[in-house]
Amino acid sequence: MAINLRVNGTSRSVPAEPDTPLLYALRNDLELNGAKFGCGLAQCGACTVLVDGKAVRSCVTPISTVTTNEITTIEGLGSPSKLHPLQQAFIDEQAAQCGYCISGMIMSAKELLDRNPRPSERDVRAALAGNLCRCGTHNRIVRAVLRAAQASWRTRT
Repeated sequence: MAINLRVNGTSRSVPAEPDTPLLYALRNDLELNGAKFGCGLAQCGACTVLVDGKAVRSCVTPISTVTTNEITTIEGLGSPSKLHPLQQAFIDEQAAQCGYCISGMIMSAKELLDRNPRPSERDVRAALAGNLCRCGTHNRIVRAVLRAAQASWRTRT
């Protein structure tokens, strides 16, 4: 069975059953490997993507529930030649150690900044509380999100 999805601004068709987790379609069929399989239980955040701008755990989201939505993965935020401000801030703050959690962190941060462009440190920590990092770079990750917010405000004014 073919299921149509709109991913990173492009309509795509995937050969899958309706109950297939979105993560599997993204990684296996569309070769978008930014979202990672972590726990498979929506508890670690490594698989986070945006669905209509809202951060969701793709490991437990059946593709049949997102066929009319816009799905954005880390690959849809920026490109190597034009990084998204969040991606650049994570590099500048050296916020990644192993990198496994980072795409999920960035996608959760993107939802936060879209909703609250001037977050406090407390806001950032609350927004990222469901994303786990075993390497312990949480302080750098928080600094990166605050840096990206600051950079976005500078370009608006």
